[in-house]
Formats: sequence, structure tokens, C-alpha cells
Amino acid sequence: MSSEAEAAEGEVKQQHKLERIWAFWFDHQSKLKQGAEWGTSLRKVYTFDTVEDFWCLYDQIFKPSKLPANADFHLFKAGIEPKWEDPECANGGKWTVTAKGKANLESMWLETLMALIGEQFDEAEDICGVVASVRPKQDRISLWTKTSSNEALQTSIGRKWKEVIDLNEKITYNSFSDDSRKEKFGSRVRYSA
Repeated sequence: MSSEAEAAEGEVKQQHKLERIWAFWFDHQSKLKQGAEWGTSLRKVYTFDTVEDFWCLYDQIFKPSKLPANADFHLFKAGIEPKWEDPECANGGKWTVTAKGKANLESMWLETLMALIGEQFDEAEDICGVVASVRPKQDRISLWTKTSSNEALQTSIGRKWKEVIDLNEKITYNSFSDDSRKEKFGSRVRYSA
């Protein structure tokens, strides 16, 4: 084999490492047995740390338009489970956007994934991950963060996310601690951007 061919082969095999490791998760809530605790159907599907692995996974599997109703795809930093109870999420909350159809959900999902793995958020350390939720009447996407008490930080994240997904409408942020009390007191928006 010539040195030129060896160099070309070496280039093909070169992987582009990401700044951090990420994990895709899947949850299909309609499969919950009566009385089962939330999270019992949540499964980590794949962990990756290269651009090439991300695109392979995204192209073949992780598109919200392929999900059945009541299913969620999650992309979270490795070591963080997409649960309110996870220590990294416990004091956090989420920005939420309602999709205007499957194509809109797909576009917002991809743009958010690329912004997260590409480290486009200045406040990346406070972001836990993102969830695409497919529902019979209204699909949505939520960006989860660690620190709900810091309004300036959360507002900055919300504004950047709106820029990433090319959204002009107002979006809202709910704290997980507020959400856990909403059955008693009703849902409360903490911030908006």
C-alpha cells in the first residue's frame, strides 16, 4: 500500500471528539403498567462522544417523527438521568416549546442537539439535556437545566435557545420544584424569554 493510500485510510478513520460524552434515552409512557412508578420504562439507548457517532445515530434512529404517541427521546449529558430526581436536575427546571407539527418538532430537535453537542451555549455547564415529547394532540421539546433559582442565567439560556431554534414567540420556564407542587397549587411559570 502506498503512503498516500495509508494517509487517506487514516483520514477516513479519524473521529472528531466532542467536548463531553452524551447519552440518548427513550421512554414510552403508554407501556406503563397501572400503578407503575414513572421512569420504569425509561431506558438509556446509546452513549456517544464523537460527531460521527452522533450523525450515525441521528440518521438511523433518533428522529422524533419516528416515535409513537406518548414517547420521549432524551439527549442528556452522560451521568445525568432524565428525571427530576437526579441530583443534577433536582434544583433545576425546563424551558418548553410547543411544536407546530412534526416537521417543526424535527427541526427544533436537530438544531437543539447540534447546539448542545457543539457547545454553542455559553451556559453549557448549567444545561442537563433536552427532551422531545410526542403526544397525540401536541408535541413539545424541553431544555432541562440545573439551577432554576438563577433568573439571569436561565433567561440567558432561554434567549439563546430561541435563537438556536429560530423562534420569535415567548417561551416559558418552569422549575421542577414548582412542577412537583402543581397538583396542589396549579402550574406556575417562573421565567419567560
